[in-house]
Amino acid sequence: MTSPPLIHQRWPEVAVTLPHLPLGEAPTSVRPLAGLGCRSEVWLKDESGYGRGGWGGNKVRKLEWLLPEICRGRPRTVLTVGGLGTNWGLAAALYARQHGVDVALALVDHPVDDHVLAQLRRLRDSGATLHFAHTKARLLLAAPWLFARHTRGLALPRYLPPGGSSPLGTLGYVECALELAEQVAQGLLPEPGWVVTAVGSGGTAAGLALGLRLAGLRTRVLGIVVNDTLRLDGATLIRLAAKSRTLLRDRGARLPCVRLGERDVAVERGWLGPGYAHPTAGSRAVLDRAASEAGLELELTYTAKALAALLDLDAAGRFADGPVLFLNTFGPR
Repeated sequence: MTSPPLIHQRWPEVAVTLPHLPLGEAPTSVRPLAGLGCRSEVWLKDESGYGRGGWGGNKVRKLEWLLPEICRGRPRTVLTVGGLGTNWGLAAALYARQHGVDVALALVDHPVDDHVLAQLRRLRDSGATLHFAHTKARLLLAAPWLFARHTRGLALPRYLPPGGSSPLGTLGYVECALELAEQVAQGLLPEPGWVVTAVGSGGTAAGLALGLRLAGLRTRVLGIVVNDTLRLDGATLIRLAAKSRTLLRDRGARLPCVRLGERDVAVERGWLGPGYAHPTAGSRAVLDRAASEAGLELELTYTAKALAALLDLDAAGRFADGPVLFLNTFGPR
């Protein structure tokens, strides 16, 4: 039997007002990330195994909160956007279809490699309706047509932002942070000084920041920006976390008083390279090292850049104030 999410266990008053649909098995594993020659004590929380469907990783945790709200509406149609190799779009399409929700994906071009080609095949097989907008400018121009195309009767489709990073979807990583706090309390790992994660749309980092404070941990979030098409500075992530905090309170959660500020989330942009989904020499090297030396499967758009940043910052002494935890968000099947 699946246990209620930790958000419901801590604040049972939102069990009805914020429904949750379990799509994966929690908790995800933690282990030392050895073999990479780090100066600091580095740990891994591996989200790659999260999700019982055709895709895993961090997007599934967001869908656990988004899909119940969508399923209560009519029509059950979602419109969302992403790049050609979108993990978010694929997860949304696969899990939504299992629950009677139609998904339309508007896709923007970016560099194509073997992973992207395989992902496009998965997207075409997912049951989603695909629209190839090619550029962000053309996507914006096409938006009225896309909404009209997927309107049923007088009901517009439900729009979900890239990556599912709405205040509601961000609760997926509030939940993950509460889970991490339980693992620390159980002695499975030390309390990290930092959690390092890729930032592609912001929901994962924002949810972690809020959840860590609600759990009473001192851990800070270091987001490695991998997307130059969205505003993803620290202030933006804090605002998203604050909106999720407001959502919890509006739905009845009696939260402790927690302050969120720039100290809670730091961002680094130095590992982005030429732009979103553009591989770098550093990310290619880390992709191979992670597989051969740490048994860790990554990809070049998000997780290899994030781990490359962690390794470089570790070598520069950035993590002197405690252990560092790398959050692996890639979930291939």
